Amino acid sequence: MKLGLIVGYSGRKLVLPMALVQEAERLGFDSCWTSEAYGSDAVSVSAWILANTTKIKVGTAILQMPARTPTMAAMTAMSLDQLSGGRFIVGLGPSGPQVVEGWYGATYAKPLSRLHEYIDVMRLVFAREAPVQFDGYHYHLPYRGEDSTGLGKPLKSILHCEHRIPIYTASLQPKAVSLSAEIADGFFPIWLNPEKPEIFAGPIQEGLAKAGGGKTLAQFDTAPFVAVVMGDDVVACRNLLKPAMALYIGGMGARGKNFYTDYAGKLGYPDAARKIQDLYLDGKKEQAAAQVPDQLVDDVALCGPADRIKGRLQAWIAAGKQNQVGTIILGTGQTEAMQLIAETVL
Repeated sequence: MKLGLIVGYSGRKLVLPMALVQEAERLGFDSCWTSEAYGSDAVSVSAWILANTTKIKVGTAILQMPARTPTMAAMTAMSLDQLSGGRFIVGLGPSGPQVVEGWYGATYAKPLSRLHEYIDVMRLVFAREAPVQFDGYHYHLPYRGEDSTGLGKPLKSILHCEHRIPIYTASLQPKAVSLSAEIADGFFPIWLNPEKPEIFAGPIQEGLAKAGGGKTLAQFDTAPFVAVVMGDDVVACRNLLKPAMALYIGGMGARGKNFYTDYAGKLGYPDAARKIQDLYLDGKKEQAAAQVPDQLVDDVALCGPADRIKGRLQAWIAAGKQNQVGTIILGTGQTEAMQLIAETVL
């Protein structure tokens, strides 16, 4: 099992924890991951990290698809791949309707077929077997709409793709997970209980079967985000994580359209998830955080003293040996926690 580090996206000011990233590289972490919402972008941050490291891979978790055409995403990926000597990983996702329609002014309709077409176009660009032509539901290359000039022509990338660039997706719903297993190299479930990986087992197997070519779990990376807070007081450590979990479960989507609310239910906490959402959407954020179950935090995160964290890591290691988890992407600002986990896992 491999280790990754997520540095996330900015708040009001963009400050990168480069000392933490470089320590992850020294410890043997496989990857570092950036992200974007509607502030800092993931590409600029990825380029900065790649320029200030030598071995660690850098990925985007995630590039929001509406922000870039698939050909632009492919150009970006190939550019960073060449500049870094093959250390860039593409992570894609459709984002959610509030961001897509509110920030990008684009339609959120048919996100799965859009993801499929997006990756298909990127693979055509990478392959350079012929000038790119694509006639899908969402993307048309060349463009032939009523307002086109008629001058568009199929083009082949000038830049060559020198390495195989992995593509991951952000997926939670069964159809999305199945699609990821079919056409991608891995996926990010935002949280995962390593003792209950069967939540995704059916969709993953369905997607692997559709992929053909003998694709197996060993060729598909399940890479959950795992928050880490190490300290003597378990309750205090949990409480540091609950506001962020409440934000996702309660606030990352409208009522009835929040994938994280649904997912918390699948993890075994449907009643708590509904309470968290109701409170959050009513503006009662602190009360929403207080409703996040202690057991849910313990299921998906690593909290408390060093020995407690080492004990919980055994479940992750066991899941890794079964190819049910390939990478755990740690969310932490604690060097000592990274060192402990690296010593235990690697």
